[in-house]
Amino acid sequence: MDDEQKVSRSERGNKKGKKKSHKVRNTILSLLLLIILAVAGLFGYAYMQTKGAIDKSYVAPNIKKARDVSSVLNDGRPISILLLGTDTGELNRNYKGRTDSIMVLTINPKTNKTTIMSIPRDTLIAIVGYENTFPQKINAAYSYGSAATTIKTVQKWLNIPIDYYALVNMGGMEKVVNKIGGVTVTSPLTFNFNPDTAHSTGSNLYSFTEGSSTYSHNGKTYSKMNGKAALAFSRMRYNDPQGDYGRQTRQRLVLQGIIEAAKNNPTKLLDSGFLDSVSSSTQTDLTYNDMITIARKYAKAAGHISNDHIQGTGYSLSSGSTEVVSSDEQQRATNVLRKSLCLKAAQTGPLYGGNVSVSEMSSIGVPTN
Repeated sequence: MDDEQKVSRSERGNKKGKKKSHKVRNTILSLLLLIILAVAGLFGYAYMQTKGAIDKSYVAPNIKKARDVSSVLNDGRPISILLLGTDTGELNRNYKGRTDSIMVLTINPKTNKTTIMSIPRDTLIAIVGYENTFPQKINAAYSYGSAATTIKTVQKWLNIPIDYYALVNMGGMEKVVNKIGGVTVTSPLTFNFNPDTAHSTGSNLYSFTEGSSTYSHNGKTYSKMNGKAALAFSRMRYNDPQGDYGRQTRQRLVLQGIIEAAKNNPTKLLDSGFLDSVSSSTQTDLTYNDMITIARKYAKAAGHISNDHIQGTGYSLSSGSTEVVSSDEQQRATNVLRKSLCLKAAQTGPLYGGNVSVSEMSSIGVPTN
């Protein structure tokens, strides 16, 4: 493999080539929606309006799950939810596109812990059922076969069961942050970001400071992020020395801030018009009754969140700048997730998920084991 084929994350993060403009992008609040609606169910009022909002979001993946999820949920065993974030506008039943945020969430009511494992969107993968398109990035799985294909690919790659999925676009996140009155998040680094240019140029600059929860925008300083500020904080990638990994960290920080704010003032979110609005930004196979059960049996786990991410190495392939995850790192992620689900230790899945030959791997210059 030559030097041009393998590149470091920092080198790729500094490239300033032509970039696609994204109005909203790259974070996830499926967990938030889950908690909000579950809490709404616990309160037991606005029942029909709340149930109606959830019903509008329900989209079955039409696959046989790896295990009997109804039994798992009713028994109060740890569950997993695949969280997918997209930069689209309002979702619809025919939506196709790429999921630029991918996280596996596990909720363990026995230990009262929640684990969020981020998967780099550029992870090299052989999409299950579409191996003939190899090499691909994992964020393309949804464009080929919707939630079903993404679930099957993640399950096979990490050898873990995916019990449910939730897909959310970023318009939904902005609505939720504004509805709860903003979030308080401490920035892990100092940076400026203009959502109009996706860089630190232009007049619409948000400025964040390392170690501080205050930020400035258009000459004014604020102590709490509104929806637009939270999006700006979550989206920046190119000036982060850790590239997409740094962005994932900031996404999780916003997510935690949302959860804390929702826990502190849940009744503020029980407005039927608001829930109906958020439902148009969401797809999930969690039913209303599923959410009620989760609220009853799993709510305490939301108070103890462990964040993790899968680490890859940058390669330049025909699929573009791609993250290749080593077998050791893949196994580590599997170990963390299976332990959080109270499952026996097991070997991780195939190196690239779907079935591809050693000759195919060698031909593009990536590890074969």
